[in-house]
Amino acid sequence: MLSIMKKNTIKILLFFKLFVLSFVSNSQVTLEKEIKITDLAMYFNGNRVPLGTTTNSTTGYDYVYGQALTPHGDCIKVFGDFVFLTWYRGGKLDRHVMLTRYNTKTGILKTIEFPHQHTGYNGRWWIGETHNTISVGIAPKNGTIHMLYDMHRNGNVTEFANDYLRYSYTVPNAATVPDEEFTINLFVQSTNNNYKHLSFPGINDVNTTKLLTYPDFFTNEQGDLFMKNRFGYSENGKFLFAKYDGTGWVGYTDFNRSNASSFESAYNWGLYGDIKYLNGKIRVGFQQRANIKTDKYIYQNGFYYAYSDDPNGLTQWKNHEGTGFSRPISNSNLIKISEPGDLVATTERDKVHMVSGFDWTVTDKGDIHFIGKVKDNSTTSSTAGQTKNVHTYKPVGATEFITTTDFTGAETLYTFGNYIYIIGLNSSGRPFVERAEGGTNSFTRIYEATSGKRFRKGQVYISEGKLYYYLLENNPTDADDTQPTYLQIIDLNVVETPKAFAINLISPSDNQSFREGENIQLVASATADEGEITKVEFIIDDVVLQEDTTQPYIYEWTPSAIGIYKVKAKAYKTGGTFISTSEITIEVKKIDKSDLTTDVYKLQNVGTGKFLKDAGSSALPVLITETGDDETTNWEFKKVGETNLYNIVSNSNGIIRATGSAFTAGAFLVVSTTKSPTATDTDKVWTIHYNETDDTFRFEAGTNGRFLYQDINNSVYTKPEPATDDRSKWKAIQSNISEPLRTPSEILINSSIKIFPNPVKDKFTIEFNKMNPTEIKIYTILGKLIYEQKITSSKLEINLPTKFTTGVHLLKVINNNNKIHYSKLIIE
Repeated sequence: MLSIMKKNTIKILLFFKLFVLSFVSNSQVTLEKEIKITDLAMYFNGNRVPLGTTTNSTTGYDYVYGQALTPHGDCIKVFGDFVFLTWYRGGKLDRHVMLTRYNTKTGILKTIEFPHQHTGYNGRWWIGETHNTISVGIAPKNGTIHMLYDMHRNGNVTEFANDYLRYSYTVPNAATVPDEEFTINLFVQSTNNNYKHLSFPGINDVNTTKLLTYPDFFTNEQGDLFMKNRFGYSENGKFLFAKYDGTGWVGYTDFNRSNASSFESAYNWGLYGDIKYLNGKIRVGFQQRANIKTDKYIYQNGFYYAYSDDPNGLTQWKNHEGTGFSRPISNSNLIKISEPGDLVATTERDKVHMVSGFDWTVTDKGDIHFIGKVKDNSTTSSTAGQTKNVHTYKPVGATEFITTTDFTGAETLYTFGNYIYIIGLNSSGRPFVERAEGGTNSFTRIYEATSGKRFRKGQVYISEGKLYYYLLENNPTDADDTQPTYLQIIDLNVVETPKAFAINLISPSDNQSFREGENIQLVASATADEGEITKVEFIIDDVVLQEDTTQPYIYEWTPSAIGIYKVKAKAYKTGGTFISTSEITIEVKKIDKSDLTTDVYKLQNVGTGKFLKDAGSSALPVLITETGDDETTNWEFKKVGETNLYNIVSNSNGIIRATGSAFTAGAFLVVSTTKSPTATDTDKVWTIHYNETDDTFRFEAGTNGRFLYQDINNSVYTKPEPATDDRSKWKAIQSNISEPLRTPSEILINSSIKIFPNPVKDKFTIEFNKMNPTEIKIYTILGKLIYEQKITSSKLEINLPTKFTTGVHLLKVINNNNKIHYSKLIIE
């Protein structure tokens, strides 16, 4: 049965209706309110200077890249009755970080000043840097506020050696406190007493954290908060994301690979785009910047798109045709939808320019829309000097994308309901709104301000049919390093049409396959034309597996056997009338535990409990580390041709090799390389020996009788038979790159944990079956930790302290292999 905790939590947190609705709108779009946020937003009023500039101008605030840092980036969010806006306070000598909350019910603005400041380009505070945006997100499950700064890979800059991340977060329920309580005291203090944290609770991968850029926050319909970042560089970067479930962060999860040329791509590439949660799915859209120096593109090329049927984005990734692929992806061609660069004639090197005006969205009914600009910078082609505004879209139900240049262009694209919107500033610097039916190119201007203030730029957030426009005023007579900002709330006048009686099985999808023992999430949407939906049944092979009576309609099922299953869902409304989905077929496949080619693994030494770690550079000995918490401890196995030999491949570097006695004074060390798989060299191939009895592996160098071994001094080398102690044995633990971590939003009663009595009145006992627990933690439904204890036995009795309140609680157990198990605890 779906956990009571999960159901109650979701009831609390949903802002939007969960599933697809139809919308209509009339043309009466109106400006509801205009609120001045500040007169003191920081503004770079000096000159744009080269990146190497060190001079501190005495006449203005010089900058690199752009003039305006406020508003910029993911700087505005709406949560319930509140609007949250981030900004920097000017002038040049001030630069303090600010967070403003506007209460739409009381009309009160409350602003928090933080002690830290904009630090400028590469630590030169006197040179403005527009990458240093402040993203803001609200976690629906516990009302925490999160602020994350774009430090633009500053972990490589000497000045930021100990200041490479700026992350601030609050205690639970801070987002909705009364106006008078909205103060900096809501934020969790950091060790350096400035509310800047150098890590995300739950993530300890410093090497990755140092190279993050372009942060954004988004939420799914289960109420989890996600952060998206790009890791790495423009021509060799990857999107990654992490999830905050109310208790801590889980991640990082890679969408694509760095160093793609070491895998299934002819070249390395980076991404310019975004990860968004739209129409019930996590989706990725981007342009690619390829590390190809001889093609016609000076920077970006292509439109690329993918989505996941998994609300956590860990599995079930597909291209626009519904064809699945494995994550992290390396071959971008698998998800390419079009090439706008072919709309201009030039084929000359570095002459096709595609940078500005790119965005994408998906409507509630599933129409996909991409926009962009293509400029021909050649002087000889038939389209020389031309800029073409491109709109590429796929109406729901269509099989192909439609591309048109009969489009006036835009910088950003938004959606609400089944409409898409272009929102921007007209030539006078005043807001306008254009709208088109999803799946069309028929834009109509439905709003345009003809008087009032003029603005330089703005950032948009749409919530519940209202446009929240965060705007920087444009006053040409004011050359100061501060400028006014405003919030405009514009009612888009969108109303909901009557719903149909309908049910849709969202997950799983037809012909999808799962591995033996894998949890399968059944998800359905249902609406009633009259009355209410009373229940939804999930039916397997014509037998009702489970029913759910409240939205969202979700059940997690672990099939008891391998084989083919028929799946459908049935919805009942008031009065007993019902409707069913069409039947789909899924397959549960048997797992061959000896086959390591199907996943990404951490290799944990049985004798020491430590993990194998890539050295990060060629010809250096591989390392041993206490925890497998970053990508340098991720390993893949690639079969070499038709042989029984394999390459062992670092997920961040290349193949490892077994050296001979001549490598270092007779040591048969195992070393890192940057060589790509597959390689047939005798020192780079391994034989895998699997022991089914204890589920362990031994890795033989080629067929020479020497085995991967961790010595007492943590050296890793190959040791000949008999290498019978546990230091030649390794556990292959699925990495969370591909293996979903079970979180409070995905709880089932765990068969390894027995709680009795449950519900509980004053005391209870926990028994642990076939697991070696080391630590137990108990959380409230809102994610507050209220109990923790180390464990050394298989049974624990707990007397309830007074701080245990009535309701559903989360029991989290960590075992000796650092695996996490969850169960629920109900207190009467």
